[in-house]
Amino acid sequence: MMTEHIHIDIFLVLLMVTAAVAMAVKWVRLPYSISLVIVGLLIGVFHLLPTVEMTPDLILLVFLPALLFEASWNIDLKELHESWLAILLLAVPGVVISTAVIAAVMHFTVAMPWTIAFLLGAMLSATDPISVLALFRKLGMNKRLTIILEGESLFNDGTAVVLFKLILAMIIANTSQVSFLHASGSFTLVVLGGAILGAALGYIASRITAFFDDHLLEITLTTILAYGSYLAAELTHVSPVISVVCAGIVMGNYGSRTGMSATTRLAVNSFWEYAAFLVNSFVFLLIGMQVKFNLLEKYSMSIAAAIFAIIIARAFVVYGLSPIFARPKTPVPWKWRHLLWWGALRGSLCMALALSLPSGVEFREVILITTFGVVLFTLLVPGLSIEPLVQLMKMNQVVESSLLAYKELKGVQITNARAMDFLHGLRKQGAITQPAFEKLEAEIEQSAAQTRSAIDELHIADASIQALEFREAKRQILEVKKDCLTTLGREGLLDQDSLEKLKLEIDQEINTLSGPV
Repeated sequence: MMTEHIHIDIFLVLLMVTAAVAMAVKWVRLPYSISLVIVGLLIGVFHLLPTVEMTPDLILLVFLPALLFEASWNIDLKELHESWLAILLLAVPGVVISTAVIAAVMHFTVAMPWTIAFLLGAMLSATDPISVLALFRKLGMNKRLTIILEGESLFNDGTAVVLFKLILAMIIANTSQVSFLHASGSFTLVVLGGAILGAALGYIASRITAFFDDHLLEITLTTILAYGSYLAAELTHVSPVISVVCAGIVMGNYGSRTGMSATTRLAVNSFWEYAAFLVNSFVFLLIGMQVKFNLLEKYSMSIAAAIFAIIIARAFVVYGLSPIFARPKTPVPWKWRHLLWWGALRGSLCMALALSLPSGVEFREVILITTFGVVLFTLLVPGLSIEPLVQLMKMNQVVESSLLAYKELKGVQITNARAMDFLHGLRKQGAITQPAFEKLEAEIEQSAAQTRSAIDELHIADASIQALEFREAKRQILEVKKDCLTTLGREGLLDQDSLEKLKLEIDQEINTLSGPV
């Protein structure tokens, strides 16, 4: 019983620390997740709390399904489809290339055996850019760039885990002679199997939601889906990460829209938003608390080589593959490539994979401490420097100028439409001759065509403009619906309770449209 009380005490203290950091970052210009790592470092250095160990089960079975499901639940399938080629190339061949480059650098710089080097390469190829994504949203960065980074991080986790398990199986079997065809087949089967299983479970759960509308039941069902799809994939020996991601995408894009009311959907959103906040907070705080500086110093050469390796590997992946997935309609500017390269942080999954290594694996301590060192470096160096990099490249100014240009063009478009209506009114009244009408009509149509062309060019250059246009139009539609409800209430066609309920649902939908594009 005493141990349980201690665990509860530590949990409450960690909860209070996360709340205090969340309040402090309102005044301190530091990303929340990185602030937690720094606080965790201070707690660990000064032994302010009893040691809390990060175990692979804690991360892989408790934390990871919640993080994956929340992120995939909120991904728009249409936006994901628009950037599917970039995400696919970065998440599959990109991880394979990254693994190979990291392995080569580690082998030739610190003489790490090839099999161990490939194992480390697979672990360090999984990206976790949570703090960067939060920063992008705060700065209102281009939505397509954000989707590429987020989509890659979701799917490359699955690829990295599958590669890690394949290489680890080779090491345990004490063989390096594995058929390329066999390895490729196993890899494809595990990834596709996870995708099919997750999508199927997501569809089944989506159909079940149509039979009831209770936010508590819906929250329970999505929780079962998140953890059930992970465990089902483990039992069937397919990718649990891909399974959860696909289940979340199907549930978020199909189940939540066809089987949930607006009120229920908002309640489920709020639950998963809080769950992700809590889990992320604990993950980053615990990362800081795990660091042992004496071991970091002992393996400093290996850590330095690994840091160099991930930087080089990421450059190979981003700058090598981006010309393939860049298209005239979906361009990938050089500034985006720089951010994709520098913003690929490492996080909890790398550490979980390192901690899950069996005790008999050769070089286990080297791998473990090197991984911790790389994670700490990426969180503190790229993590803290990404905002200055954005400002240096003036990317936030580009976003602001694009939005300003769009709003000006929309103003011209609206004035042209109203001018045309006024002109047609003059003709109906007989207040203008036909030649004058035709000349003025041609002028307005020419201006309208030029404006439409300029707006189309902005859509191509900056995908966030299209998202903004959609949100503004949807907000106006919701306001029209709200006005209509008010009219129905005044005319006695709706009772007061129904009127308030329907207006509340519309207000909640309007609230979801707030925030940066």
